[in-house]
Amino acid sequence: MRALLTRLRDDRKREKVLVEDFPDPGSPSGNQVRTGTVYSGLTNGTERNDLLRGNYAHADEELPAGCGYQNVGEIIEIGADVRHLSIGDLLYMSRDHMEFCLEPEDGLHVMLLGEVEPTDAALFGMASVAMRSCRHAELHIGDKFLIVGAGFIGQVAAQIANVMGARVTLCDIDDRRLTTARQIGAAEDVIDVSDNSWDQHIRNADFSAVLDVAGVPGMEDRIIDAVQKRGTVLFIAGRDKVEYTFNLGQDHEIMIKQNNHFDKSDLDNLFRLVRRGLVRITPLIQDTLPVSQAKRVYDTLVDEPTKLLGTVFDWSKTQ
Repeated sequence: MRALLTRLRDDRKREKVLVEDFPDPGSPSGNQVRTGTVYSGLTNGTERNDLLRGNYAHADEELPAGCGYQNVGEIIEIGADVRHLSIGDLLYMSRDHMEFCLEPEDGLHVMLLGEVEPTDAALFGMASVAMRSCRHAELHIGDKFLIVGAGFIGQVAAQIANVMGARVTLCDIDDRRLTTARQIGAAEDVIDVSDNSWDQHIRNADFSAVLDVAGVPGMEDRIIDAVQKRGTVLFIAGRDKVEYTFNLGQDHEIMIKQNNHFDKSDLDNLFRLVRRGLVRITPLIQDTLPVSQAKRVYDTLVDEPTKLLGTVFDWSKTQ
């Protein structure tokens, strides 16, 4: 079967390519279903981390290997113990870029209904990370919430936080991403910090919580300076360590939180908001392309990651 795999080149650098002969998972047993992939979504940060040998990348000796958690598949076969899923149902699953998958009936997935576009659902994994982050922030109506980084997760987090009643500020250095954020309209303030404007607009702004999805090294103290006393700082993204001035954190009495993926309740709540039109993913989909063209996307992901936003691979097309 087809699969997108990270592998070593002759020069020991990594690349991600489509292979045609990956082992098929076989027929389902027990409470499993077998799905045929319709769409899968690029997980920008996680897959780049793997390609660059980041802090949670596969070891060289484990390659070739897959890496991803956004798969939309149609059920084509069911196991004997399946009770609530049927052939023809469409699922979002926390599964890799594989042509066929086996998924337990009680696994991390959601059944897709007609109100949700399958291409939108192909990015539900990253969107659920945004949901997890906003829930960890414990936002209340009127709270000032800063999101550092207007990539896909930051853009979805701005929408979710807005639904929760927070007053959202979203900042980035990329004008194209900021333009998208302004068009969506979830953030009350969209700020370009590329021209040393952080101190003017962000510093000492007394935010209840700050979500850092950019992961820029050396920004920790500036982020802590932006949060109010006893505020919350949420660090996600692939980074080896977080370093900040202890006395600064002590003065602010900060709470630091991190995410570990997402769970079924995050996914279900995301689905509910997307279904009702309260969170919009379609404006964040930059590319929908045949899976056969994935290599050029991964080359861009390594060399120029800010050029990408939401990317969906179509498994039904061969060209």
